Amino acid sequence: MFRIGADRDLPLILLIDDDMISREVIATLLTLHGYTVHSAENGASAIEMLDGGAVVPQVILMDAQLPGLSGIELIRQLRARCNGSIFAISASDGAKDVIAAADGFLMKPFGAEALTKLIEGRAPLTASVIPEAAEPVLSQETLARFRELMPESMVKEVYVAVAADLKQRSEALKEAIAAGNATAVRRIGHAIKGGCGMAGARQAAMLGAMLECESDQLDNSRAVLQDLYTATHSLERMLEAEFPAQTM
Repeated sequence: MFRIGADRDLPLILLIDDDMISREVIATLLTLHGYTVHSAENGASAIEMLDGGAVVPQVILMDAQLPGLSGIELIRQLRARCNGSIFAISASDGAKDVIAAADGFLMKPFGAEALTKLIEGRAPLTASVIPEAAEPVLSQETLARFRELMPESMVKEVYVAVAADLKQRSEALKEAIAAGNATAVRRIGHAIKGGCGMAGARQAAMLGAMLECESDQLDNSRAVLQDLYTATHSLERMLEAEFPAQTM
């Protein structure tokens, strides 16, 4: 549970997201804006938390593409257990049936301001923010915003986690490509796009978006994998320059 700077006038949030980077970045940003955030990594864990009385959320943010219990069935079970508003979140355009069943939709990356607008009934964020090829390795705007909100040590932790996660996903991607598993390739790409988009790792997010759109023949995935290795290395070098005391 995240409670730093919690404001009792703001709704308590249950965040459901299987991507660790997205989950940690979203929870941290919302917490630093005064929200109290509980998190779950999948739908089954969220239901267990509600059944056990661990949390009574006024707002639920659920990733639209969770493994296992997900989509409309998860929304149905959540509504049977609480009266909170349910917002679907995704790094891609959400499925129409899930969006229709939810109370609103937010496209990753998003900030606390976008969530506040959605809660207050103003226009939700419905257009994808996909980085252009000319975007830098790391968004200086996102980095500056994090530095305004967090101590330098916390900012370092976010990006060290992003780089470590990229390495793990690159290895998983290599295995999926070798096995010809296009579904896994697209799933990994979706996770990279969402997590890196939230953290402002623009180059990696762009490559994740390319993998998410990969064909069943995996024509481009090997080249994208090599570019992902390069992007990860470039991110590490940039972080060494930004945080010279941090060993990457």
